[in-house]
Amino acid sequence: MQRLIIYISAILLLPFCGISQNTIGLPDIINYSKQDYHGGLQSWDITQDKNGIVYIANNEGLLSFDGKYWNIYPLPNKTIVRSVKIGTNNIIYVGGQDEIGYFSPSENGRLRYHSLTELIPPKDKPFGDVWDIVAIKKAVFFRSATKIFKLSNNVVETFKATKEWSYLGESNGKLYAHDYQTGLMVFENNGWVPIQSNNPLATNDPITAILPISTDSLLITSLKNGIYIYSKSGLNKLESPTNQIFSNERIYAATKINSSWFGLATNYGGCYVIDTKGTIIQTFSKKEGLQNNNILSIFLDKSSNLWLGLDNGIDLIAYNSAIKSINPLLQDGSGYAAIVYNNQLFAGTSNGLYSVPLTQINDLSFSKGNFSKVNNTNGQIWGLKEINNKLLLGHHEGAFVIENNAAIPISTNVGYWNFVPLSSSYPSPQMVGGNYKGLFLFDYKNEKFTETGQISGLIESSRFVATDKEENIWVSHPYHGVYKIVKNSDGSYKTHAYTDKNGLPSTLNNHVYKIKGEVVVATEKGIFNYNTEKDSFEPSEYYYKLLGNQSIRYLKEDMTGNIWFIHEKTLGVIDFSGKVPAIIYLPELQNKMLSGFEFIYPVNENNLLLGSERGFLHLNYQKYKQNKTDLAVQIRAVRIISSTDSLLFGGYFKDINEQQLQDAEQIQKVANSWKSIRFEYSSPIFGLQSNLEYSYRLKGFDDNWSEWTTRTEKEYTNLPAGNLSFEVKVRNNLGNESAVATYSFKMLPPWYLTIWAKLLYLVLLMSAANFLYRLQKKKFRNQQIRHEAEQKRLHYIHDLEISKAENELVNLKNEKLEADLNFKNSELASSAMHLVKKGELLAKIKGELTGIMKGLDNTTASAELKKLIRALSEDDNMDKEWDNFSKHFDKVHSDFLVELKAKHPGITPNELKLSAYLRMNLSTKEIAQLMNISVRGVEISRYRLRKKLELPTETSLFDYLIGVQGKG
Repeated sequence: MQRLIIYISAILLLPFCGISQNTIGLPDIINYSKQDYHGGLQSWDITQDKNGIVYIANNEGLLSFDGKYWNIYPLPNKTIVRSVKIGTNNIIYVGGQDEIGYFSPSENGRLRYHSLTELIPPKDKPFGDVWDIVAIKKAVFFRSATKIFKLSNNVVETFKATKEWSYLGESNGKLYAHDYQTGLMVFENNGWVPIQSNNPLATNDPITAILPISTDSLLITSLKNGIYIYSKSGLNKLESPTNQIFSNERIYAATKINSSWFGLATNYGGCYVIDTKGTIIQTFSKKEGLQNNNILSIFLDKSSNLWLGLDNGIDLIAYNSAIKSINPLLQDGSGYAAIVYNNQLFAGTSNGLYSVPLTQINDLSFSKGNFSKVNNTNGQIWGLKEINNKLLLGHHEGAFVIENNAAIPISTNVGYWNFVPLSSSYPSPQMVGGNYKGLFLFDYKNEKFTETGQISGLIESSRFVATDKEENIWVSHPYHGVYKIVKNSDGSYKTHAYTDKNGLPSTLNNHVYKIKGEVVVATEKGIFNYNTEKDSFEPSEYYYKLLGNQSIRYLKEDMTGNIWFIHEKTLGVIDFSGKVPAIIYLPELQNKMLSGFEFIYPVNENNLLLGSERGFLHLNYQKYKQNKTDLAVQIRAVRIISSTDSLLFGGYFKDINEQQLQDAEQIQKVANSWKSIRFEYSSPIFGLQSNLEYSYRLKGFDDNWSEWTTRTEKEYTNLPAGNLSFEVKVRNNLGNESAVATYSFKMLPPWYLTIWAKLLYLVLLMSAANFLYRLQKKKFRNQQIRHEAEQKRLHYIHDLEISKAENELVNLKNEKLEADLNFKNSELASSAMHLVKKGELLAKIKGELTGIMKGLDNTTASAELKKLIRALSEDDNMDKEWDNFSKHFDKVHSDFLVELKAKHPGITPNELKLSAYLRMNLSTKEIAQLMNISVRGVEISRYRLRKKLELPTETSLFDYLIGVQGKG
């Protein structure tokens, strides 16, 4: 019986198989399991704030996601969060079991829950699960099965169901609700009014969504009976053959995608995208990449991504992405070649060749159809090429031409990589095919290609082949170099090999291509040109200015002249659409293309096919450049770390719908005991995280911006005290940068550098200074005493030295004076002796004259002699000589005679003479001769002189006379 039911159901659904045919291209689907978001299995409702953060009502609480970091906020009673909505007052309202409330940022920026249940009248409790929340105008409505609560001005008003409320929602500015008995109603004049008397929705089939089609028509989805349309003509079921599908698979939620497309979340069939007529545009199920087909909620974010809350997990469909996957028959085969031929897409994979008819639309990925296998193509496909309006297939097993959905062999030689016409004219009379073992020629006659033989001289695998303007054939082998095959006049060919000896940077990894009518070689050191005159290769100046010397291994020119290239494993393009060429990288395709077997097939700007590990990737390049998302970066968490972690900032400065700018009063102070501080930041650009790079700096510590990086966290350790500001910005692969997000904080000094510690230090310093001052003062006083004593000692020594020097000087002077005195005394003595001698001589002369006179008888002569004797005896001359002697004596002896005369006025001239002679220390005999007296007379004169001088007997007369000093 069960098999019969399944069989009948299959027959009934058979007419809808063509209707449910999917598009050939599907956007990426990102799966988030509960291990990723650390929450419960089921997610019931989804919303997004103006800053891009997504909030999800989950079994274990409210989830938030910013593109990088998940956070969960459980309700106090730990019940399931069934609904979530951001109100006009910029707070997040949530509904749980017997619980309504809201989340708003706390002082540290983390979401904190505030219950509103106490506002509900006690008679209306309990009320069960709250399934819907609508914020309209200045009121917030909460729906449970039995009651709808209206929150306004902090007052809750209750509206009870006639039977059971199954839905609450807003559309075109009006509030709608559904009751199983009354049917669909609209809220007017603070009450619920049925939309019409005859209401086909007055059943036990709940409404799941009401979406605007236009200003006067609505699309209404129900759980069991599919889709209805409400317009001026009333409420009617959508007349579409697909409605039965939706009825069977049960629409649980819906959202509007654009002006004419809607997304339906079903319990059994996954997600459908339909138009206003119910036509299925696309289908997303487990087969297309969802984690399961049971979808509980659906939401379109502001970047037109579709969020799906599943029965187990959360999925993100990058619905507005310019990149889609084309996977023939959804098999695991890799894509190696593709071509659009006769309005069909042919896709060559590692499993064979497939084809699908194309719809005449701009974006071919939206063509609906199923791939079919081309006959006789099992195995590895290497290349597809249209030459002379013939579709040629390069296959591991040979060369084929595709006709009537079948491959017809034209060569049994195994392993054809490619085909290149040898003439620019149409039809080309000859072509060459690159083979595992070299080049093979094909002639074209009677609309057929015939293999004519192999080009001699080259037995290398010829995967890369191009022809130049002179119709020379160029071949490159990744490990052996580049070859030029020239056709001689006799029809034969000559091969020339080029390696690193001929200008190439290396023999390895050279790939020859024809770009803008010129043969170039992509190498490990950039792009090289062939110089005909030198017959060697050299770096291309033109491409060096654009790409530098980075390694390039693939080149392809599209219809508009843009040049696509592969660097390492990243796809890039030299875009010539602007005034100057621009280099654009597509990091979201990194590691998705076949490494070493890259393939790019440009149809036009809206359609670019790339070989990937699973089928093909479709790139709408025009849309890719136009998808300008508003770049913004937010600091999502600031954590301080020591032995434990502490949340300093939870991601919100203000209300969640406001621009997140920090106020001065929100600047936190961080104690020095926290050794590290970590900043977490992100940009809520969902599905494009690989396109983003961040740069940051910590002002006050390092004012230089960091290098661009994909890291979304930064940690600092051992920061200095002071005011610091962490700044971060984001840029995408198109070169656009966001505004700077800032978090400022104050790093407190360690306790030993706080103001109180500094005051203590100041007191201690002052005390220490005072102690040191006193100690120093005492020390200085002691030093001063020692210094004074030392100075006295030194002064004394100095005085002694001065005295000694003066004494020595005096002694020297005395010695000089004594020498002078001795000299003068010697002169005076000489003079005195002269006088003595003179006196003796005169006495002798007088004696002799006297004797002569006595013997003379001549009286005349005697008289004359007497005269002569008298003349000799006169004292006048002697007195004059004495006067002269006394003057010289006083000069030598410092006016001795004058001073002696002054001290002893009664002294006689002879006594002065005697004193002078005694001072000169002359002998008694010498004095007697000078004074012309006897020796006895001298003794008597000395005695008398002592008495006159009143000298005691014990005083030496000589010592006394020596002691008499003159004024000089």
